[in-house]
Amino acid sequence: MAHLTYKLRDGNQIPILGLGTWALRGDRCKFIVKRAIELGYTHIDTADAYGNHREVGEAIKDFDRSSIFLVSKVRPSNLQYRTVLRDCHRMLMELDTSYLDLLLIHWPNMNIPIDDTLRAFNELVDKQQIRSIGVSNFSNQQLANALRAERHPITNNQVLLHPYDYDQELLTFCKSNDVIVTAYSSLARGNILTTPIIQDMARTYERTPAQICLRWGVQKGVVVIPKTSSEARLRENMDIFDWELSQTDMTRLNFLT
Repeated sequence: MAHLTYKLRDGNQIPILGLGTWALRGDRCKFIVKRAIELGYTHIDTADAYGNHREVGEAIKDFDRSSIFLVSKVRPSNLQYRTVLRDCHRMLMELDTSYLDLLLIHWPNMNIPIDDTLRAFNELVDKQQIRSIGVSNFSNQQLANALRAERHPITNNQVLLHPYDYDQELLTFCKSNDVIVTAYSSLARGNILTTPIIQDMARTYERTPAQICLRWGVQKGVVVIPKTSSEARLRENMDIFDWELSQTDMTRLNFLT
C-alpha cells in the first residue's frame, strides 16, 4: 500500500508514506534505502544537511528512477539565487540523478528575500532539474509570504508533526491553500511510543504504538516519512492503510498536546 499518493497543486503525485533518512549514514543508509524500495516504498526523503546524498544515490541506482519520488532540501544559509542553483547542481551529482521530484527550502531565512530563492527554484523547474517546489518548517505567515511570491506552485510544507506536537491552525491554513503537509518526526524519535494512551490504543487495535501514530497522521491527510534503521520497522510502518482509528480516538490523540 506504500504506493498510495496525494495529488500536488502542480499535478504531480506524492506518495503518502516515505522513508526519512535523517541520521542514516554509510552502509546502513544504503542497505535501509535499498531494502525499503524492495519492500515497496517509493518515496525517499533526504536533505543536503543530512550528508548522505551519495549513499542514497547508490541505493537507488539499481531501480527504475521514474518509480521513486526523491526529495531533498536546500540549507537555510544557502538560499541566495546563485547558491541555490549551485547547490542543486551538486546535489544532483551526489545523488547521481538528473532531477529531484521535490526540492524544499529546509528552513526559512528571513535575511534572504524569498523572491530571490524562488527565482532559482522556478528556474530549476524550467530546466526540469526539479519537478515540484516546497518548503519546510514554515509558519502560516512565512508560507503566506512564499505563496505571494510563487510562480511555479509551492506544493508542500514539511513540518514537525505528531500527537504531542500538533498545530491544527497550520494544517488548516495549508489545506485551504492546497499545500500538502509532510510530517517529519511522526514518532517523536520514539519518545511518544511509551505514552499510556497510545499503548492502550495499540492493544485495542492490535497494532503497534508506531502504527497508531502513523495512522493518526494519515487520517489527518498528511504525508508521513518515519525514519528507521530497522528492516522490521520498515515492514511495520507500511501496515497503516487497511484499517482506521475511530473519530473518538483521533480526537483523544489530538488533545495529547
